[in-house]
Amino acid sequence: MKFIVSSTALSSRLQAISRVINNKNTLPILDCFLLTIEGNMLTAKASDSETALTTTVEVTEAEGNGSIALVARTLIDALKEIPEQPLTFDINTGTYEVVITYQNGRYNLVGQDPNEYPLGASISAESISLELDNAMLLNGVSRTLFSTADDELRPVMNGIYVDMTETNITFVASDGHKLVRFNSTTGHAEGRSAFILPKKPAGLLRNLLPREEEGTTQLSFDSRNAAFVMENYTLICRLIEGRYPNYNSVIPKQNPYHVVIDRQLLLSAFKRVSVFSTPQNCLVKLHLTGNQLMISTQDYDYSTSAEETLECQYDGMEMSIGFKSSFLIDILSNMPGEEVVIGLADPSRAGILTPAQEPETDSLLMLLMPMMLNE
Repeated sequence: MKFIVSSTALSSRLQAISRVINNKNTLPILDCFLLTIEGNMLTAKASDSETALTTTVEVTEAEGNGSIALVARTLIDALKEIPEQPLTFDINTGTYEVVITYQNGRYNLVGQDPNEYPLGASISAESISLELDNAMLLNGVSRTLFSTADDELRPVMNGIYVDMTETNITFVASDGHKLVRFNSTTGHAEGRSAFILPKKPAGLLRNLLPREEEGTTQLSFDSRNAAFVMENYTLICRLIEGRYPNYNSVIPKQNPYHVVIDRQLLLSAFKRVSVFSTPQNCLVKLHLTGNQLMISTQDYDYSTSAEETLECQYDGMEMSIGFKSSFLIDILSNMPGEEVVIGLADPSRAGILTPAQEPETDSLLMLLMPMMLNE
């Protein structure tokens, strides 16, 4: 088996799919890429047994069809230093010896039996299929991913809940302290359906989706697995099984008081002031009066404190409320737009953060539970 392929095209695709490989695998073969040549198309696959990523690269010349498993780290490190030029792979499918020839040299390495590579998950014939706008899918995943949990007792919270109806698609994630809900009418399904996308494939999907190009991703899923077919990559993953909590029931119906403030200004203030908070709870106090927001914190153990006052628009009664600063920083860092609206009711109820301006097709809501103030 022999083929010639572009060095930079192969290297970039292999680096992209290598992110799925774990540092430690129970099966040694999962340290490898599975390379398969059929006609003039090279398919490369990487897997961790739960999630698999495949990509295709066109080759200029090919002799014979077949597969070989090659150690991923060795191949990536060897190829990334080679400038753009044709690479010739000469593979002995009987002994798994591989010779890679390039302009000024050659590599000799030994592969592994491709038949040992696990088949991985597959999508059943009864799966649901739909086409998703890339920008909508990227927004849904990237806006919610940071709010997923790491909870061994409640695994359903460790992923993004994708809730689809005939009119919209909603992405939801929560760790019990904060909740993010992103709703878009640019996507819809033929009927009501839902699944829970695990954190790792969600992160891979966020990195693989194109940032600026228009296009769509083909989604197919059944009760156990989901497949995302993009222009250059295919991601197949096992879904989290279980029933996701009723997320709408925890969102307050009315938060009558609203703060409108510059998002970046507020984010920078939290980053400065939180340095002086107690490390155990990272508590910051927000005191609202008139059109002023005072952010303050203190660490009693080390007798340190900080406060900062910002101008804002506020239409409610004088109020003090406490939040965990690291959660606020996460929320503001993942929220788009220049201004943010904070909806409040009283110091014991959750705060709702939304962008001041957003497209008509999208609706983003971020909820954060308050902390008790020591007053």
